[in-house]
Amino acid sequence: MTEQHRAVLRANRVFVLDTNVLIHDPNAIFAFHGVVVCIPFMVLEELDTLKREAGEKGHNARQSIRLFDEMRRKGHLGEGVALDHDTEGAVLRILKNPEQIEFTLIQRDIHEIKDNAIIQTAVNLAKEGNKVTLVSKDINVRIKADTIGLDAEDYTKGSVNYDKLYKGWVRAAVPANDLRLMTPKNVYAAAGNQALAANEFVILESQSNEQNYRLYRHMGNKTFKEVTPITLMSAFNAKNVQQLMALELLLDDSVKLLTLLGPAGTGKTFLTLLVGLYKTAYEHAYRKLMVTRPVIALGADIGFLPGDVQEKLHYWMQPVHDNLEFIASKMLRGTEQMLGMGSNEKKRKKAAAEHHQTHQERERQTHHENKFVEQLQRQGFLSLEAITYMRGRSIPYQFVFIDEVQNLSPHEVKTIVSRAGEGTKVILAGDPYQIDSPYLDFSSNGLTVTTEKFKEQSLFGSVFLEISERSELAKLAAEIL
Repeated sequence: MTEQHRAVLRANRVFVLDTNVLIHDPNAIFAFHGVVVCIPFMVLEELDTLKREAGEKGHNARQSIRLFDEMRRKGHLGEGVALDHDTEGAVLRILKNPEQIEFTLIQRDIHEIKDNAIIQTAVNLAKEGNKVTLVSKDINVRIKADTIGLDAEDYTKGSVNYDKLYKGWVRAAVPANDLRLMTPKNVYAAAGNQALAANEFVILESQSNEQNYRLYRHMGNKTFKEVTPITLMSAFNAKNVQQLMALELLLDDSVKLLTLLGPAGTGKTFLTLLVGLYKTAYEHAYRKLMVTRPVIALGADIGFLPGDVQEKLHYWMQPVHDNLEFIASKMLRGTEQMLGMGSNEKKRKKAAAEHHQTHQERERQTHHENKFVEQLQRQGFLSLEAITYMRGRSIPYQFVFIDEVQNLSPHEVKTIVSRAGEGTKVILAGDPYQIDSPYLDFSSNGLTVTTEKFKEQSLFGSVFLEISERSELAKLAAEIL
């Protein structure tokens, strides 16, 4: 270690990284400039355990270990080695486990003991006169550190500010008469001359009645296109202005990557499946509609379930089945012909749609709807895939729908989206307010980070849907529970 690096060590500015930081971003050690980055020995032990796991956690654990091995070749990790990647003289150190943990009286399980050992490592560094910050994505670890007087913070590199989330649309109120006379040439001035991304929408609404509005899409270079109501297969249309934006971008093949964000019941899954089916089975713009979503935890293996892959996936794809079966119940003659349904089937569906249908007719209709997904798969229009096995694939000319993306890390999203081949369109959907992963939050999950990083790209679009259309009960539950 050079004298320059020894001087940095004496600067006494130290960041201690928790295991979950490296699981979230294996390159996190390069995110700190001009400081000492310390890795507690307990973190190495946790990484050694996690490296055996399938999925992204295991991959990131192995990547972190490989990086440490590369650093080891530069010198003694216990004393400190210089970090590269423009870190302005930053130094990496690995510290041995503390001999005792002073601040806790009760340790209920092995996980808590490990957390406390990491916190104690930071405490010991602070006692030596260093200005120490513990960096962890575990909220409880940060609370415990703060309780004993230790500075702690989240790892926020690449995260999205909650208040600055890109929604894909803006609102502007104008006089009713101006709204009536509005043309695409006047939209930029009416929106306040604000900078707009390509494919961002402007909702111009009357100052006296927000239900009186006109919708415009920014096509780039301050040019706009008015978006008018869209109806698919004579049966489906947008229920609100945000759904209309989503339909506009879903139907546009020039938009290669689209993110749909919003709470449950806003129509993200339904609209995507509807357009995906329309594009593949009716327009034949894509070879196949491919649907995938996280299985329980991040990329967890599904081998413990009985049956083949499709039988195992059925449980986790149930929302997809539900939406497709609802689409089947509403489809009219044009789409029935598209899927090869006979005339007797058409008559049966018409009879089943009558208000006073018999119980037997209703059972027959339900049976047909349940078979709809199987029919789509059999005819090659639909493919339900396990996200676990996406790595390494190339996916050309497909309409790819990835649901529940808020439970994926940015790296996982990169792995999946980079599989897109020629002619493929990718839709990422999810609710950034409902995250099941302990390593992710609103600002760091793959859905919001991807939206933020792609928002200036002309082949990208995004819509944040706010209005639930599921039912009055669902709306009320979302508001008060």
